[in-house]
Amino acid sequence: MIDLDFIRSLIEAIDASDLDYIEIERHGTRIKLAKTPEQTLTAPTISSVVPDATVAAESVASDASDAVDSQPETSQSTSDLFEIKSPMVGTFYMSPAPDAPPYTEVGRNISTGDTLCIIEAMKLMNELESEVSGVIQEVCIENMEPVEFGQVLFRVSLS
Repeated sequence: MIDLDFIRSLIEAIDASDLDYIEIERHGTRIKLAKTPEQTLTAPTISSVVPDATVAAESVASDASDAVDSQPETSQSTSDLFEIKSPMVGTFYMSPAPDAPPYTEVGRNISTGDTLCIIEAMKLMNELESEVSGVIQEVCIENMEPVEFGQVLFRVSLS
């Protein structure tokens, strides 16, 4: 079994290098890391690390405007809003369980420290807490969609 620290160190190493792609097999587990997605991938993904599983990780920050272009415009100029960005690559979840209500939604007041969403990375659930107080003006991504490091998740008008 390959531990998470080893995988994180591989991601950091490929980020710091000129390599675009690396594939490693160790103790029956195969890991594949790529800066640019394969043509068969429509978005960066992370799957669990189990024997003979493949991990494809996108570790390069994307142009956040790509994720915003398809979203409806808000009544307030986006330049006046605080952007809450993803601190990691993973899968975005609006609620703690499929049948649970979302942590937040457009129009809801939030305070510093409130949980906004969960980002799943390598089967670890990471709660994203708000850095600011304000009102959610826009949720920039759909539930259960893959996210990239630095991608805008929420736009907040500060209070």
